[in-house]
Amino acid sequence: MIDAVTKPKTKTRTKTERPRLHKVILVNDDYTPREFVVAILKGEFRMTEDQAYKVMITAHRRGVCVVAVFTKDVAETKATRATDAGRAKGYPLLFTTEPEE
Repeated sequence: MIDAVTKPKTKTRTKTERPRLHKVILVNDDYTPREFVVAILKGEFRMTEDQAYKVMITAHRRGVCVVAVFTKDVAETKATRATDAGRAKGYPLLFTTEPEE
């Protein structure tokens, strides 16, 4: 009888990394009306009236406020759309993005 040597088969699993997240940041300015900022936050970021007001007040008091955290593509799209909505009305409203630590 022949002794057969068998080697165990090993499967390599590829580990996929989660995409890096990016923060959408509202930058305060002295010209955009508060009501307009709240409307943009409600419309683009699907916030309630209370959530949008709190974010707007935080940005007003501190100069900037993190609005939400998304994947890079979503964050950049939302920031661009919100900024463009302000520019369309003639306001210097600005939303930026940066990587989350």
